[in-house]
Amino acid sequence: MSSPVTNRYEFVLYFDVSNGNPNGDPDAGNMPRLDPETNQGLVSDVALKRKVRNYIAMATDHRIYMSEGSTLNLLHKEAWAAVMPDIAKEDEFKKLPKDQQKARELTAWMCANFWDIRTFGAVMSTGVNAGQVRGPVQFTFSRSVEPILPLEISITRMAETAEDTGGRTMGRKHIVPYGLYRAHGFISAPLASHKTKGTGFSEGDLELLWQALSNMFDHDRSAARGEMATRKLIVFRHESALGNAQAQSLFDRVTTHRVFEGSRHPVGHSATHNWPPARQWSDYEILINRNGMPAGVEIIER
Repeated sequence: MSSPVTNRYEFVLYFDVSNGNPNGDPDAGNMPRLDPETNQGLVSDVALKRKVRNYIAMATDHRIYMSEGSTLNLLHKEAWAAVMPDIAKEDEFKKLPKDQQKARELTAWMCANFWDIRTFGAVMSTGVNAGQVRGPVQFTFSRSVEPILPLEISITRMAETAEDTGGRTMGRKHIVPYGLYRAHGFISAPLASHKTKGTGFSEGDLELLWQALSNMFDHDRSAARGEMATRKLIVFRHESALGNAQAQSLFDRVTTHRVFEGSRHPVGHSATHNWPPARQWSDYEILINRNGMPAGVEIIER
């Protein structure tokens, strides 16, 4: 494993959806998530992390803690067996060892053996206690750059579920005709490399994260999600571990513009200009203000 990251990072991720549901809300009949005040679409941070985990599990031999079919307490017992093999009583698993060194070793074993724990962190005190750790990589909710208009499409099923049930069945499918979404992310070097609290998130893990963010939608196809694709990944790399500028001042340098018949305006002006709704990536242009960049911050476009 390569050495833990020693630089702070922030990033801006743009992805889009065509004729699909990027993140259904189970409390609203699986309708696309929506901000009711602005009608901007939302995609949860958890949904993006799931896609990253699935890509890493498929593309590498790294183990994933939060994976389908996992029994978390059995994974925690693996750590106990590796660090404290003499422990046998079930009651002793419920609390971390009083020996702080052994407690740290349990959590460190989980970080070393599961990619998503050392990346996103985890609470591992679910009956068999392996501690908890705060991950260096965090995502925000994604938000569409302009309002979306979810559609409810009627569909039919020709096959019957049982004999004499009447043939075809009506159903519903929710789609977003088109939406461009923007998410922000943060990578903390101290939470990766701290001597006692760091997860060990490494330069190699970081490269895998960039690959996953770029390619995760290509291996997450389904009829429900339509066409989804990562369109742009803009990374801000700081020279220092604590950072050389405020994150928000860097995010503000990245702006989204609508393009129509040679004209370009910041998003939100299309209604004023009576432009048609965006229906493809080429309807937008992403601009990065590189003037007066803070010393010690590098912009990387991937």
